[in-house]
Amino acid sequence: MSLTLNPAAVQFAKRLIEDGHYKNDQGHWGEHNPKTAAQNSYLSKHEIEEYGQWHLGLDMSKAEDTKGRYHFPYGDFKTVHRDGLIAAKERAAQQGYTDIEQAADELLQTLEAKAAK
Repeated sequence: MSLTLNPAAVQFAKRLIEDGHYKNDQGHWGEHNPKTAAQNSYLSKHEIEEYGQWHLGLDMSKAEDTKGRYHFPYGDFKTVHRDGLIAAKERAAQQGYTDIEQAADELLQTLEAKAAK
């Protein structure tokens, strides 16, 4: 599987952070990462492109209209989560996706700077 950075997700996350839609949480991403039921509920009300904006990675070998195309979630469909960005950064580093790792790190720094104000 070869993933690429999802630039639409990066821009969307930046906008959310700038607009104050973030949580500077210290918890574990597993507590906030939307489960399958929440994902399906979101998709019942939104287009797949909107779902994709919540994921930093794209698997271009998967069909555009499938959840399997999107990887490295960072939010709960409402807010960007600090622990979600940390999890995405760490997983991307472990799997060798440096562009996704770097984007997650930059978003994390943006969120932390905004939260410090």
